[in-house]
Amino acid sequence: MTKFILAIDQGTTSSRAILFDAERRIAGIGQKEFTQIFPQDGWVEHDPEEIWESVVWSVRTALKEAGAEAGQIGAIGITNQRETVVIWDRETGRPIHNAIVWQDRRTAALCARLREDGHEELFTQRTGLLLDPYFSGTKVKWLLDKVEGARQRAERGELAFGTVDSFLIWRLTGGKVHATDATNAGRTLLYDIGGNHWDEELCRLLDVPMALLPEVKDCADDFGATEEKLFGAAIPILGVAGDQHAATIGQACFAPGMVKSTYGTGCFALLNTGKDMVRSENRLLTTIAYRLGGETTYALEGSIFVAGAAVQWIRDGLKLVKHASETGPLAQSADPGQHVYMVPAFVGLGAPWWDAEARGAIYGLTRNSGPAEIARAALEAVCYQTRDLLEAMRKDWKGHDGDTVLRVDGGMVASDWTMQFLADILDAPVDRPTILETTALGAAWLAGMKAGLWPGMEEFSRSWARDRRFEPAMDAELRQAKIAGWDRAVQRTLSP
Repeated sequence: MTKFILAIDQGTTSSRAILFDAERRIAGIGQKEFTQIFPQDGWVEHDPEEIWESVVWSVRTALKEAGAEAGQIGAIGITNQRETVVIWDRETGRPIHNAIVWQDRRTAALCARLREDGHEELFTQRTGLLLDPYFSGTKVKWLLDKVEGARQRAERGELAFGTVDSFLIWRLTGGKVHATDATNAGRTLLYDIGGNHWDEELCRLLDVPMALLPEVKDCADDFGATEEKLFGAAIPILGVAGDQHAATIGQACFAPGMVKSTYGTGCFALLNTGKDMVRSENRLLTTIAYRLGGETTYALEGSIFVAGAAVQWIRDGLKLVKHASETGPLAQSADPGQHVYMVPAFVGLGAPWWDAEARGAIYGLTRNSGPAEIARAALEAVCYQTRDLLEAMRKDWKGHDGDTVLRVDGGMVASDWTMQFLADILDAPVDRPTILETTALGAAWLAGMKAGLWPGMEEFSRSWARDRRFEPAMDAELRQAKIAGWDRAVQRTLSP
């Protein structure tokens, strides 16, 4: 029977399931959006039950579209929105509260207190991260402190914590497996990325009982098998990676110096630094790129909280377009004589500023400004922020030769206009692959490789194919003027 590989791509705004055939071609897709919950300013939540239902629906839809049966699936790879926190009852599997999403800023005051008490250096040394509400650890503490009885139940071992991958593994296996992979564990503020283990001292500082924590495995490993009743057969789960790490793998960025940037709800650039755990001096993150066969490969990461989310806001909040795909053509029609800048700090600013209190702003509006200028400013903001990240990477990594070719993926890269502006503002080539579903492809490769159905790293790298390269064409003087305008806009937006 034909052996498919199934990728479950559980994202911030939707869940997708993609079925790949033996030639790594897409045979079927299921996708379902779910509710974004905003209880207060800067708070973002998801209903874990709705996430679970959307995943099951997406898998069944992908199978139906491909005309495939569960017994034909050789393995499942899971990739997920990172840092989003779920705590659930080990007996019933029911969450004790909505998931707190990576974008959520409710623990900003706690992070500030920990910094004031002098703890950030320790957290950064062990985890490669900064003390910011973005990461999982302070969210876990908030839930244990605020949900009645949660802390006592956690200390008795009655509750389980996980990022979304861990919650899905638990549900898919019928509660038999409580596990995560090294890339997701490394984003919690609780995991020593050098020693590759949960850190007792960090858990103590955040009041997180270690009984809550999942087992940490390689990215390609045995994560159990799905319950037969879910899809009609027990399917082994053999690959797990956080979405940005899966995209790095899907883009075949296996060599030190290779860099990819993913444009989804947020934007995340990862620079492979090999076995070197590079410590950033420019407010970037040191992170685990992937762990295979017990060997860890590291990366420098720059995180932008709002990319596609700004387009979503233009569509759903301002109602300037009906479909996200309309923003590119709309931006192209904007008046070139207007200099409108959007700083999309809807949930604070990420790297390299890390300002949790900043909020979004638009500068340079005139009476002639309209939907086209606002759309252009939103798309350009993503490109300016990417440039800020790559500039910081150049300063941090001594192995950088200065000749960066950026591999891009995610929904926004389908816009030729946006990718050309990105190349122009970076003054560097931008490569768009033939397969844009690189996050799902990376998760599928982990599972397929582990199952022995897909090729190893070298052959997989050779199969990467470019759809189009965007070469910089902007006049240098114009580029510098635009960057200077962006820098002024950011400085005006940062919190006092």
